[in-house]
Amino acid sequence: MLRRKIVYIVSDVEKSLAFEWMAAHFNSRAELFFLLIGKRQTALISFLEQTGVRYQVVADEDGASFFRKWLAVLSLLRRERPHVVHAHLWRAQLMGMTAAWLLRVPKRIFTRHHAALHHEVYPTGLKWDKLCNRLATGIVAISQNVQNILTQWEGAAPAKIHLIHHGFDLAYFAQPDPQAVASLRQRHGVPPRRPVIGVIARYLELKGIPYVVEAFKTIRKEFPEAFLILANAHGVYAPVIKKSLADVPAEAYKEVIFENDLASLYAVMDIFVHVPTGPHVEAFGQTYVEALAAGVPAVFTLSGVAPEFIVDRKNACVVAFRNAGDIASAISNIWQNDALRENLVTEGKRSVQPFSLENMLHKLETLYA
Repeated sequence: MLRRKIVYIVSDVEKSLAFEWMAAHFNSRAELFFLLIGKRQTALISFLEQTGVRYQVVADEDGASFFRKWLAVLSLLRRERPHVVHAHLWRAQLMGMTAAWLLRVPKRIFTRHHAALHHEVYPTGLKWDKLCNRLATGIVAISQNVQNILTQWEGAAPAKIHLIHHGFDLAYFAQPDPQAVASLRQRHGVPPRRPVIGVIARYLELKGIPYVVEAFKTIRKEFPEAFLILANAHGVYAPVIKKSLADVPAEAYKEVIFENDLASLYAVMDIFVHVPTGPHVEAFGQTYVEALAAGVPAVFTLSGVAPEFIVDRKNACVVAFRNAGDIASAISNIWQNDALRENLVTEGKRSVQPFSLENMLHKLETLYA
């Protein structure tokens, strides 16, 4: 790879394995700089400091308006004079593409991390999506779902679109540290009883969590020792979810607000459930890959990247959208059928091999060259 000056613009990220992996890789291959929009102190910032990656923060704590933050981004890009700007997430995308276009940065790239959000939930954002599509020289679509939304719904130029799936350090999920797993189990009070049913999703309506809670109530009638973990348990839909949990005994579930050690979190689960409420809800859905890489039998609805590689009863159990009965039935089938469970684990691990970190990094290197 040619040694380029690359600026990553990232907004509203607390902790991200993906950005840690990319930072570690490109810091030795390019003149790398991270421009972070959001909090002044995060786990990602700590990682950048530890690995010697240059960075600067445009901090929300300073109370500046969106326009003043944009001016700060413009100033930093003018100072750095990069060959490549790669923006990630909504504020970074809008600030980064407009500033980079004004400065005529040769390669203006953003990764589209949302799918149909501005078509179905926040339509005022659609005009800004279309603006970014025009200003960018390259757009990374993280799934065929996103690629179709960009080209068919928004009229983005197909020549700009690069289908690059998220990449993962698959060994990280497949080989958790037993001591770390035991520590997490103790820290979050996960009891030894089984099955442990896990969810990792913010409390948003589109994640379908109330359907999981209702399914869990049914499962407890069949398996009274069942335990539910709800991780990443925060968001605007919390009142609805907590109301749904009101008649579940407190000792039967655990809400985890945030957990850094994802490998250990998956390792304490017997069955993983991810059931977004529609096919265009997820842009990708990293938990589809993570859970299978961790060897956890899973129950899924097909959203984001899932239709590209998930096959019912081969590498996961597929259920209908918004259907608690289907979810409960799938969990019961997995837990009672040893052969099915073992096959889901084996085929699940095999099916995620194309989502390796190496594949993603190679495609990004080609894009930046």
